[in-house]
Amino acid sequence: MASKLAGTVALVTGASSGIGSATARHLAEHGAAVALVARRKNRLADVAAEIERSGGAALAVEADVSDRAQAEAAVGQTIQRFGRLDVVINNAGLMLLGPVAGADALEWDRMIGVNVNGLLNTTHAALPHLLAAAEDGPRGVADIVNVSSVAGRNASEGFGVYNLTKFGVNGFTESLRQEVTRRHVRVGVIEPGAVNTELGSHNSGAIQSQIIDPFNASLETLSPDDIAESIGYMVTRPRHAAIGELWIMPTEQLT
Repeated sequence: MASKLAGTVALVTGASSGIGSATARHLAEHGAAVALVARRKNRLADVAAEIERSGGAALAVEADVSDRAQAEAAVGQTIQRFGRLDVVINNAGLMLLGPVAGADALEWDRMIGVNVNGLLNTTHAALPHLLAAAEDGPRGVADIVNVSSVAGRNASEGFGVYNLTKFGVNGFTESLRQEVTRRHVRVGVIEPGAVNTELGSHNSGAIQSQIIDPFNASLETLSPDDIAESIGYMVTRPRHAAIGELWIMPTEQLT
């Protein structure tokens, strides 16, 4: 694979598994040094070691990006280690499903904390470095990709607060894109459909068996590599081309 990201540094949140770890590996294959950010230190270390065995450069950063100070520290550690930041993939996410009536409001707080506040915290800390990279970096451009969902396009019963967070991600992405695109920081959103990851595993057994498992069994789901390759496509376009929105779902998925 051509080293389209040689000389650049990428930061990926939620990098300990699924889409995040696959994306970190993929960006490293493109030549980027990668900071992997997540809460599960051992899993991060395994992914970082795998990247380094393949000849890449990786930094494992244990952090909960829903905490602003930890998100800022993760960006700071990346700059301290690699000296710059060119690409941010806001992937950390949580999906807790169920009806609004009788819901556990603490689950709402957790989702908003990760899906919204985590993205905002990381973006706020990273943006000055991305603007600098766009001015003096090897590509003359920097990238933010926010991992949303088809749930940011279409609302469904039982997905209420998850829908809220992902619709919010889409709106924030477009607003920020308009703010910084003329400074050559590209801001895009990717909206996956059903992907075979651990995302649904935090739900109750009833939600898992009644909603998630039957849906996933009804079609051929995407793999994390499918999403990683799509993110790689977004951030390796020529300087003059920006992918603002990429909607990717299983061929058999209707909504």
